[in-house]
Amino acid sequence: MSDAVAVPSYSDLLWPTLRAVRDMGDSATIEEIVEKVIQLESFTEAQQAVQHGDGPRTELEYRLAWARTYLKGMGALDNSERGVWSTTELGRTMTAAEVESRHATYKAQLREARRAKRATQAEQDDELGGDASAGDWKERLLELLFEVPPDAFERLARRVLREAGFVSATVTGKSGDGGIDGIGVYRLSLVSFPVFFQCKRYRGSVGASAVRDFRGAMAGRGDKGLLITTGSFTAEAKQEATRDGAPPVDLIDGERLCDLLKEHKLGVRTIVRQVEEVELAPDFFDDL
Repeated sequence: MSDAVAVPSYSDLLWPTLRAVRDMGDSATIEEIVEKVIQLESFTEAQQAVQHGDGPRTELEYRLAWARTYLKGMGALDNSERGVWSTTELGRTMTAAEVESRHATYKAQLREARRAKRATQAEQDDELGGDASAGDWKERLLELLFEVPPDAFERLARRVLREAGFVSATVTGKSGDGGIDGIGVYRLSLVSFPVFFQCKRYRGSVGASAVRDFRGAMAGRGDKGLLITTGSFTAEAKQEATRDGAPPVDLIDGERLCDLLKEHKLGVRTIVRQVEEVELAPDFFDDL
């Protein structure tokens, strides 16, 4: 992380995160929370662009994951299996001072638990919760994508699009094509329409200018665009993608790309582990 760009610590993001969920009606997705906190705190594009390691998350997204996890441990937030975060009864009334006080108490409890259980790396992951540690496999997956040859990555991009509902996907391979890598035909029920796409391996954050350039390359050729990156998009890029009066550009970042590969079982295998629970039935012995 660059020393020239300061990103707030997760503890400094606790209160903004809780405020963000409240402001959106006491429930929000992770993406909505991130965008709302950026708006509330007026974070710059430079701050949004700082990567956590090699990605796919930015440092800000990573620390906001910690903030959500700690707020859950403090009893202020809860989350569903679908990734929707909501305020609890306590969270709806907490003040900034109470957040700070409860955070100190919760940290003390965690330290005591670590001493009692001999904290291992696995236990530290448990303390972070699934939200903060879920990106580990995605980071490894993206590293694999950076290692494959360019032509193999192009084949994978076409495969992902076809698995997602495209009836065709062709990579243009033309230099100086204004940022357009290819065109696909997406079929939605009885209707099909062309979609221009750009799919690049990228470790940093994509800004609003890249979205504008891509849209400009589409001008006069089509009005459907799909911009895919192994990195992330700044809040300004997301706003530009849905700007009023301009053709919308759909965005897929590294997190979503990993999810698509997992969903369509492309290089990602999900293993479901069952846990056996044994219960005693004392009544059985009474009837012997």
